[in-house]
Amino acid sequence: MPTFTAFTTLETKARAGALGDAMERLRPEPTGVGVFEIEDGSGLWEVGGYFTESPDEAGLAVLAAAFGARPFAVSELPETDWVAKVRRELAPVVAGRFFVHGSHDADKVPATAEPLLIEAAMAFGTGHHGTTLGCLSALDRLASGGFVGRNVADIGCGTAVLAMGAARIWPGTVLASDIDEVAVDVAEANVKANGLEGRVICLEAAGFGHPDLAARAPYDLVFANILKAPLVDLAPDMGASIAPGGHAILSGILNEQADEVVAAYDAAGFDIHTREEIGEWTTLTLTRR
Repeated sequence: MPTFTAFTTLETKARAGALGDAMERLRPEPTGVGVFEIEDGSGLWEVGGYFTESPDEAGLAVLAAAFGARPFAVSELPETDWVAKVRRELAPVVAGRFFVHGSHDADKVPATAEPLLIEAAMAFGTGHHGTTLGCLSALDRLASGGFVGRNVADIGCGTAVLAMGAARIWPGTVLASDIDEVAVDVAEANVKANGLEGRVICLEAAGFGHPDLAARAPYDLVFANILKAPLVDLAPDMGASIAPGGHAILSGILNEQADEVVAAYDAAGFDIHTREEIGEWTTLTLTRR
């Protein structure tokens, strides 16, 4: 079945959301519509739709003009088994003691490694992205330095790879939350596949907005591998939820955005422990004063 895409950009969140809503009423209707802030400092928002039939380009042009968006770029995607493609092309990832792999590479796990099985799926966090790799490396450095996480949470967990990494090396139960229901389902499947049922508890929540997360505070380690804007918004809650001497491992931050995140967390009571750049992404390990 062919897949068509239609993408545009515009300058405000409100107009982007309204355009996304209007796209839902197109005929043929899209199978999905997304509205995202482009995290490159431009302030632009991207609106896109996926279609199983060629979209109404005249209708798209009218919508773009009505909402002050750039003309839609319409493309037909080749038919690809993306899961099979990912399995073929994504090699295992090594981050300190952690070895992130798919089931097709299970025979390659070193005897001394902490294995994390992550299949190609819809949630973010296979270890190949610089942000996930940076967080796992930061976790390994903390553990190698003698830190033991006894009360750990992973906010915006995606595949739950970070929560599972913590559960692999430390006792206790790790809480893993995500705002997206699909991500929580994928995280739970990964927890089961890694034999960590009962050790990693997956929750659907925005930030710390779940009673189970509130009940466990203060934490001695919190991961948040999300994006710059929600990280900045989350800083006061991080300050309130992490014990003095505890750590936050943050990523999803473009290198040029890191100083803004550092400033927000300095105001919330954190000092820099380590700062690492992998490609265009920065990972921060912070310590609560």
